[in-house]
Amino acid sequence: MKKLLSGIIVAVAIFGLSAQGAFAFFSDMTTEHWAYKQIKDLSEQSIVIGYPDGTFKPDENVTRAEFASMAIKALGQEHANVIQPIQFSDIDETYWAHDAIEKAVYFDLISNDKDSDTFRPEDPVSRAEAINIAVNSLTTEQISAQKAHDVLEKKYKDVNDVPDWFIVAAGKAEILEMFAAIPEREHYIDADRPATRAEVTAILNNMMIQAKLNPNAKLAEAMRKKTGEGYVIPNAYVQGTVGTIPQGTVVPIKVNKGFSSQTSQKGEEFTAETDQNYITRDKYILIYKGTQFKGVLQNVQPGKWFIRNGVLTLGTNIINTPNDQNFMLETTGDVTMKKNKFMCWVRKVFKGEKLTFPQGGTLYVKFLKEIKTDLTNGWIYCD
Repeated sequence: MKKLLSGIIVAVAIFGLSAQGAFAFFSDMTTEHWAYKQIKDLSEQSIVIGYPDGTFKPDENVTRAEFASMAIKALGQEHANVIQPIQFSDIDETYWAHDAIEKAVYFDLISNDKDSDTFRPEDPVSRAEAINIAVNSLTTEQISAQKAHDVLEKKYKDVNDVPDWFIVAAGKAEILEMFAAIPEREHYIDADRPATRAEVTAILNNMMIQAKLNPNAKLAEAMRKKTGEGYVIPNAYVQGTVGTIPQGTVVPIKVNKGFSSQTSQKGEEFTAETDQNYITRDKYILIYKGTQFKGVLQNVQPGKWFIRNGVLTLGTNIINTPNDQNFMLETTGDVTMKKNKFMCWVRKVFKGEKLTFPQGGTLYVKFLKEIKTDLTNGWIYCD
């Protein structure tokens, strides 16, 4: 069991301590890097992040505690409510990754029993540990140690060095194409070698793909599509656990600042939020209540008699979801005033309308690109 514990923590979120972001890529990455796509994709989902100096450091190592946190975030379970006391002698409730490790135990990614006394949170996570956790997140076909050995020896030169506790998980990982390694070691399992940040990202990416298809029993329950009441987006559609909001969709947001066409200036910043869920016709939640929008006034023109009606156009470019995901999302919306037929005629002929938008007012904005959301956990992404 101690060795099963070795198979411990696969994760995704603490790759550096930078808020750098969900949107910026990294100065030490090029398109030629073998894990470029996986690192780009997972960084855009805020699953892996870079360092304050703008680098990713793909060849550095990851600690077991970092990996646990990453794995839980990659599986979309960082906000899961679980009760699963852990008994590791070197982890207490004040440790920064305690909750992630607790969730990793609950979701059967790692084992915590009398034979697993320590967690060794600051040790580098090995390739065997990372891959074992990825396999533990799945429901898989059972295979024997001999079959695993037979599968592995077709490709890997060091299959005889694989520890007994890992051989079956390694065989399953090979069958499911979940292995990932730096190019010069692609024919070696390197079970005991510390996994690099690039390798961890690729392994996590593979885990995410497989977990959407065949999660283990506890994850399957947690990953059910979430439903609720809210604002219905009639043209949204669902495929599996993915909901799509088409480009051009119009939704309401509540703006936290007032504006006037006569006094406001182009470029003024504002924030807004959703005061209800956005849902499909079948009540699957696409975007959660409390999601924050950040943007600026894109166009401001004062109303002038005989010249023009006032113009107020607001646009957003970033949203922050309740699960702390930052995502680039451009929307645009024009402030308009309700008018009867006579006033519509007056404004068309004489112009001069002055626009005001109250603090806390509701503005309808249009999505300028299609977005997809994971209906099990609220993650937003683009193809």
